[in-house]
Amino acid sequence: MKTYDFVSAGSIRQALSREDASYLAGGTTLVDLMKLEVMTPAHVVDINSLPLRGIHCAPQGLRIGALERMADVAVHHEVAQRWSMVSTALALSASPQLRNMASIGGNLLQRTRCDYFRDVRMPCNKRKPGSGCPAVNGDNRMHAILGGSSACVATHASDLAVALVALDASIRLQDRHGERVIKLADFYRLPGDTPSVENQLRPGELITEVIVPACDWPQAYVKVRDRTSYEFPGLGGCGGRRALGRGAGRPHRGRRRGHPAVAVAGRGEGSAGQAGDRGELPGGGPHGGG
Repeated sequence: MKTYDFVSAGSIRQALSREDASYLAGGTTLVDLMKLEVMTPAHVVDINSLPLRGIHCAPQGLRIGALERMADVAVHHEVAQRWSMVSTALALSASPQLRNMASIGGNLLQRTRCDYFRDVRMPCNKRKPGSGCPAVNGDNRMHAILGGSSACVATHASDLAVALVALDASIRLQDRHGERVIKLADFYRLPGDTPSVENQLRPGELITEVIVPACDWPQAYVKVRDRTSYEFPGLGGCGGRRALGRGAGRPHRGRRRGHPAVAVAGRGEGSAGQAGDRGELPGGGPHGGG
């Protein structure tokens, strides 16, 4: 791990004072990638003391503070009753130990699990733009066959994001210039020619809150994986009025109510590269980058 400056922020204003800082909440992604030297921030800001917690259920919807732990949201009684996809997606994520540590905001920003991305000895356009994507013609069983590009076929890692996109959720973002609210479906980008740009987050900006509308339709989250514990999915999808799949470059929502749009991870050699260039989803034409 390379050396870095570390500070614990006592206020949101202090946390946002440096645009070149990386933010530490649960640390379940950042610390891992710093150890591998995939991420080498010069400045790390601990944000765990910030007032970004709370689970608020109201007739009009659900609001979750970005620093709420995944485990606490998963077992919240009213969340499980009214937004069961959120509860199920969280309960099926990672392991109990990680869910106890990981924050909601951090989960939505976790990096891909692509082995090429996580190995600094390998070329990777997401980690080092212009170096290439070995997964296109290499070992790509768990890579995307939908929504990828010739530059990158890595999949999105968050189960929770899939459920939230299906529920038409938004996130509140804050930097030192103010706040903005953006639909989570518009927040994530497809890789296109710039896979290193994964979302719409600006330098020095934090996710502070997740906003989920009220839901009155039946919900289900399904996760298909090689084993039933501590495993990332080959396929993840939500059912109800909308269906959505994981295993693509970003979560996608069905375009028409009741019409499924499920992205499936590649299972055969070369399948990721062959289908990734098309960037298509079931039920329609190409999806461009967000």
